[in-house]
Amino acid sequence: MSNSRQRRRVVNGIVLVDKPVGMTSTEVVKQVVKAYRAKKAGHSGTLDPFATGLLPVCLGEATKVSSMLLASDKRYIATLDLGQKTDTGDHDGEVIESLPVPDLTAEMIEQVLASFRGEIAQVPPMYSSIKFEGKSLHVYARKGIEIEREPRNVTIHELKLLDFNVAQIRFEVHCSKGTYIRVLGAEIAEALGTVGHLTALHRTQTGIFHAKDMRPLHEICTYPNSSIHPLDIALLEYPALYLTAAQKEHLWLGGFLFDLLPEQTDVTHMIRLYDDQGMVFAMGEWQADKQRLKIKRGFHLNPDDPNALCATQPRLDS
Repeated sequence: MSNSRQRRRVVNGIVLVDKPVGMTSTEVVKQVVKAYRAKKAGHSGTLDPFATGLLPVCLGEATKVSSMLLASDKRYIATLDLGQKTDTGDHDGEVIESLPVPDLTAEMIEQVLASFRGEIAQVPPMYSSIKFEGKSLHVYARKGIEIEREPRNVTIHELKLLDFNVAQIRFEVHCSKGTYIRVLGAEIAEALGTVGHLTALHRTQTGIFHAKDMRPLHEICTYPNSSIHPLDIALLEYPALYLTAAQKEHLWLGGFLFDLLPEQTDVTHMIRLYDDQGMVFAMGEWQADKQRLKIKRGFHLNPDDPNALCATQPRLDS
């Protein structure tokens, strides 16, 4: 075992990175892992190398909530250059088509943007991490192989024009998971009667996390201990329930609790479960049909371990 491997430690928490331009999401995770000497990590929601902004990195037990972050709505600010289409949909690709740009007006752009609001069908781009026969689509794309993709339904909750000039528009979009902003940008350009590609993309929100909560990568690497949040900040949309030590042990052993009255008892839903010390220890499921509570996903946290780093106090701005 190498010395670098021996120096790694248990780290539990979430780091909200302001991803810099030019790095892949995986490269960002590697830098965060190095800063914390963490044993386990993963990110929630890939950002392309040309994109910047909010990238939650989950460490240790927090990786168990990453799927919830992946399922969250996202918000972006995008810059769309008109007149040239690239094979990747962004400025890192090769130009494959050029068309003149019509004279733009705010009314024309607004009319186009309105047509994309609500539920729409998107065909995922070839330059993406979607898997086909065990390989990401971008692997085939780089070999010039086109794979047929099925359209996916996504929801555009908000789509707002920020500003524009003769050949460029900037817009803000609030969308559901799985939305490709590169595809949206290309489709907007097509609806305007031309072609286009994104030259900038900045994510400002993932679920309950906002741009004000993130920190630059270099700052996180310099001051790691002041940049980590407890994993339950990703769960604040769920109701909380505080249990006694005996109740916690009963659930940990696979038991159920029947004598509780969580909110919305007639609806099956998830609940944050805390122990008598105020530490989250599980996500529970209230089963409405059986009127009972059970553990859905447990977290093994030990803040008293001197060799571990376990964030326990939220540091999000109010």
